[in-house]
Amino acid sequence: MSSEEALDARSTSAPFLPHEPAPPPATSAAAAGVGVRIAAGSMYNDFYGFREPPFNITPDPRFLFFSDKHREAFNHVLFGIRERKGFIQITGEVGAGKTTVCRAILAELGPTYKTALILNPMLTGTQLMRTVLTELGLRPRKLDRTAYLDILNHFLLEQAATGNDVVLLIDEAQDLEPELLEQVRLLSNLETDQRKLLQIVLIGQPELREKLNEKGLRQLRQRITVRYHLRPLDRFETARYVAHRLRVAGADGRPTFTPWAMRSVHRYSHGIPRLVNAVCDKALLYGYVNGTYELTGRAVKQAVRELEGEVA
Repeated sequence: MSSEEALDARSTSAPFLPHEPAPPPATSAAAAGVGVRIAAGSMYNDFYGFREPPFNITPDPRFLFFSDKHREAFNHVLFGIRERKGFIQITGEVGAGKTTVCRAILAELGPTYKTALILNPMLTGTQLMRTVLTELGLRPRKLDRTAYLDILNHFLLEQAATGNDVVLLIDEAQDLEPELLEQVRLLSNLETDQRKLLQIVLIGQPELREKLNEKGLRQLRQRITVRYHLRPLDRFETARYVAHRLRVAGADGRPTFTPWAMRSVHRYSHGIPRLVNAVCDKALLYGYVNGTYELTGRAVKQAVRELEGEVA
């Protein structure tokens, strides 16, 4: 048994049991109840010296960690857009970082790209067309789907004439009904003799691949020429990911996660960035309440217990 494991074994099971030195906001274990934990969550930035919380689960491209996998996903999508391949598909497990990658791509594209990002594809065909036009800065009146298509085609031709490209990104694309996916396919028919007028990026969970394998969608599947499946981080990438987010948030050498703590983070999260964020955020709260900058396996174990609802 390692020294850290032995320390954990000697510790009691009470949540957030204080160690020396005493935590700034509390003087007893009782003070580490739910109310204090909620208050501490908004205050630990000062304790650690962060400019901002390092483990928010929002897809902020400033925090994007370019593991080899995320770099490949970024390059695949960017290549497909710039080379006007028409259809691009990126898939990955829930929380793998697909949306963050795509937001980074939007930030990378210059002013010659007009983009539309659909975050909620649970729409009717007419609603989808109207949303696309609105995202592109157009203000369509209440017209039918055919009229919307004419407006979009006119806009695409105008942009092509000025040297601009238009990109449509659809997140959570696995939720699109087959009829709506077929309508999206028909949008790719908007082209000239020389180029595709609209680049379409489908972003989704692994179920998207299964859906596109259905016989009725084979025409769409055949048009997708760029594909990438974003896999989870390995244990070493997880450690680098955590260090990266701490650094972006303004950490200056503290806090630190012990090697045993990082193994526990990866074991729980399986390398899914969203779960890494969740468990590390809870572990930081543990360190704050206990007045320590060193986060051990015990801190991560307690964080997991809270995330799984095992602590009252």
